[in-house]
Amino acid sequence: MRSTRGALIVAAAVLTPALLLTTPAVAAGTAPATSAVTATAVTDGTPVDEMSEDDLRIAILRIIADEDSGRGVIREANEALDGTVEDMREFLKTGYRLAQAEDDRVAIARILADPDSGRGVKREAGEALDVNTPEALRAFLETGYRLAQAEDDRVAIARILADPDSGRGVKREAGEALDVNTPEALRAFLETGYRLAQAEDDRVAIARILADPAISAALRAAAEEAIDGTPEELRYFLEVGRYEVDG
Repeated sequence: MRSTRGALIVAAAVLTPALLLTTPAVAAGTAPATSAVTATAVTDGTPVDEMSEDDLRIAILRIIADEDSGRGVIREANEALDGTVEDMREFLKTGYRLAQAEDDRVAIARILADPDSGRGVKREAGEALDVNTPEALRAFLETGYRLAQAEDDRVAIARILADPDSGRGVKREAGEALDVNTPEALRAFLETGYRLAQAEDDRVAIARILADPAISAALRAAAEEAIDGTPEELRYFLEVGRYEVDG
């Protein structure tokens, strides 16, 4: 059986792109979470019972070649290839769905174990595991995770806005993210926009230090060096560096 895999896997790689996501991602798109969709994705719509042996092999090799296929899926796919024609049919009809669910449980468990996962994400992840159907697990990873992450992101941004130490730039960008109110805009603010807006406010704060004629020559020199630095260097100067200079 294994001797034919080399040629077939090349054909599979040429015929199809990557298939279904098996790891959590904050993705904009969604897909129906049903076993029928899974079968259609790898068989080009051909009923599994009507596929030839070579077609079955190519369909399974497409799954193996997909870099997003998880351990359970790859294990079961290889076992199907080592079996009979009926084993391959059974894998495409039911085994793929069940192996995908196994991998999805692992992915959701990792999300729950992540200390950065917020309340909303943990709540929805826990509910998906409680329902524990392949469809519920996949639906969480494809759509529920993204929406729950957005819920947690709104809470995080609201806290930033309520922080009395947040500057004008931070509040402006946080407000704009909440106004747009898409999962992508909220996440983009927390991942990049917050850092850049904080740097904007930090430069203003350092400029105010430089505008004070009473500061020491050492502090002035350190502030002039810091103001052209990275967001991290600006923050370090305001939180630590300026006190070290004055000390």
